Amino acid sequence: MAVSVAREMVEKAGINVEELLDLLVRNAAAELTTYYYYTILRVNLIGTEGESLKEIVEDARIEDRNHFEALVPRIYELGGKLPELMTDFHNISACPPAKLPNDPRDIRAMLDVLLKAEQCAVRGYTTICNMTYGKDHRTYDLALAILHEETEHEAWFQEYLGNYPSGHFLRPSGENSPYVSKFLKPLAR
Repeated sequence: MAVSVAREMVEKAGINVEELLDLLVRNAAAELTTYYYYTILRVNLIGTEGESLKEIVEDARIEDRNHFEALVPRIYELGGKLPELMTDFHNISACPPAKLPNDPRDIRAMLDVLLKAEQCAVRGYTTICNMTYGKDHRTYDLALAILHEETEHEAWFQEYLGNYPSGHFLRPSGENSPYVSKFLKPLAR
C-alpha cells in the first residue's frame, strides 16, 4: 500500500506515526463516547439545578461530537483507521466513560463526572500537542484547537462548582466549536 506524503513527512520529522495514530484513535473514541454519555447526562439534568446546567453540558456535548468529526480525517490521512466494531471503539477510549452517577439528582456527583471527563481530555490533547509540536503541523494545529475547547469546558464546570471564576463565556446559541470549526467547514457545505 502506498504511503501518503502526510505520513511520510510526519515520519521524517521523527514522530512514531503508529503511536500518534493510537493516541488519535483513542481520543476520537473518547470524543464520541463522551458525546453519547453527555447525551444521557443532559437528559437527566432536571429540576432547578439541573436545568441551569443543561446549556453548558449541551455546548460541551456538541463540541465533543465536532472534535470526533475533525479527528477522523487526520486519522485516515496518516494511514490509520477506526475499529470496525463500536464496542471495540468504546473500549479503547482514552478516557473512562462519563457515566450517569448512581443518583442522577445529585448535581455535585454529575458535575464531578463532567469535570473528570474534561480534565482527561485536556491531558490527552496536551500529550498530542507535545508530541507533534514543531514536527507535525496539521495534527498539532488540530489538537491545539481541540485543547482550547476542552480547556474551556473544564473551566465552565470548575466555575459552576464554585471553585474559581473561569473568565470563559458560554458560546452564543448555535455557535459551537470556534477553534475547531475551521476543520469542519468542508463538512458544512
